[in-house]
Amino acid sequence: MPDLFRYAGQALFYAVVMLGIGYFSQRPIYENIPPDKAQILLSFSHGGARAEACRRLSSEEIARLPPNERRPNTCSRRRLPIRVQLLLDEEVIFDRILQPTGLAGDGPAHAYEKFLVPAGRYRLVARLEDRGRADSFAYENELVVELRPRQNLPIDFKADKGGFIFYL
Repeated sequence: MPDLFRYAGQALFYAVVMLGIGYFSQRPIYENIPPDKAQILLSFSHGGARAEACRRLSSEEIARLPPNERRPNTCSRRRLPIRVQLLLDEEVIFDRILQPTGLAGDGPAHAYEKFLVPAGRYRLVARLEDRGRADSFAYENELVVELRPRQNLPIDFKADKGGFIFYL
């Protein structure tokens, strides 16, 4: 008889736990984008140009290097910061200079930003400068888009694909 109570108690306990898990997996409802808004997500990693141009080593300099380190050029590891700008209907919503990562400043710069905007039609311009120039941008892409409520518009950057990529 005591075993019957123990098994019934275990069954009741497991039933309560399963009901709790079932309830909390459905409630409260989490909405990461409000019903009248759309989200623009800018996310990428990109390395700027080298801070100093590579230099060709002379024959004497190459000969002084250990055999396993001989190479025709020497290059600085440090990279330039990149400037990223995002405009929404001619209004700047993001303008930042991103520093390279890594101890030697030789890694890519990273961007991850979310923007909640009212649903509607927009002209979106994304710009990036990775050569250290202040007067122009190396990459510029434009998109006219109709954003629906709760739509997510991710933006990536791939230099070998021509610049910014808008995933519709």
